[in-house]
Amino acid sequence: MKGSGLEARLVVRRGAFELGIELAVAPGEVAALLGPNGAGKTTALRALAGLTPIADGHVQVDGEEIQRLPPERRGIGMVFQDYLLFPHLSALENVAFGLRSQGMPRREARREAAAWLERVGLAEHASARPRALSGGQAQRVALARALAPRPGLLLLDEPLSALDAHTRLEIRAALRRHLAGFEGAAVLVTHDPLDAMVLADRLVVLEGGRVVQEGEPAEVARRPRTGYVARLVGLNLYRGHASGGMVTLADGGARLDTIDRVEGDVFLTFAPSAVALHRARPGGSPRNLWPATVAAIERHGDRVRVRLDGPPLPAAADVTPGAVAELQLTEGSRVWAAVKATETHVYPA
Repeated sequence: MKGSGLEARLVVRRGAFELGIELAVAPGEVAALLGPNGAGKTTALRALAGLTPIADGHVQVDGEEIQRLPPERRGIGMVFQDYLLFPHLSALENVAFGLRSQGMPRREARREAAAWLERVGLAEHASARPRALSGGQAQRVALARALAPRPGLLLLDEPLSALDAHTRLEIRAALRRHLAGFEGAAVLVTHDPLDAMVLADRLVVLEGGRVVQEGEPAEVARRPRTGYVARLVGLNLYRGHASGGMVTLADGGARLDTIDRVEGDVFLTFAPSAVALHRARPGGSPRNLWPATVAAIERHGDRVRVRLDGPPLPAAADVTPGAVAELQLTEGSRVWAAVKATETHVYPA
């Protein structure tokens, strides 16, 4: 029978920094903690695991309060960034370790561990020690070791960050399959928005030790509420006041037309690809037109990201390499930027 998942309130104080969050994760759900460096992601994960003491709060897994238990008695599975496999044990013995620590007889633990290695595609590497495994193989052994005891809570700390790009694709897909079959609650810490979008059912964004936004990945990506989240999902984000189809930005420096009929305090976003650049003021007086200075030009996939300084409106624009040449864009160039009202998206702040 499924448990009740994770319910926690964490208060951790470390010098001038304080983490203060509430976190609930349902059975079968994967929640990803995202945030800039120093936001408190790893601190939260370590507090759940019992590796960092909490100053106040509680940690409850499947109805049992575990915050007073030492890490080894919490019944939590954990996958670390650098795997932390026992170097003197084989892959099979590494996976069996968690089972044996729960009191399972050695022969049964080895049989169960062998089944898990088969499940993660490493049956032929059962006798190999960690130094003989590739990074991807070691990560799969670490995952099998964490899942084998069937914990009520699985914690994953940057599980893909140590892998090369090709292996990362393969292991991300495998990890998604195994997480989909995991019946407990799972909490993932990652700095990579793609990992979070692919692996998680819900994003929890931390900044300065507090939750600033949470929701399903598609909703967070569509409606960012902080500059960090907007940069993460690649949108220009502004805060302002909407009235009659016009948004006056909070700093008073610009007014933008929109087709969204929202009134009051709002966020306004548009994609960098929606920004058109011109060296001379275009004719026809398009709506949402402003002068800007090119602050930086950088490659962004198969496009070029042009960062524009205000006043009146700082923004990021994505153009083709050909457009950079045609417009003769360099740092310091003066340009005109335009965004159609139909390309803006406005929602309540």
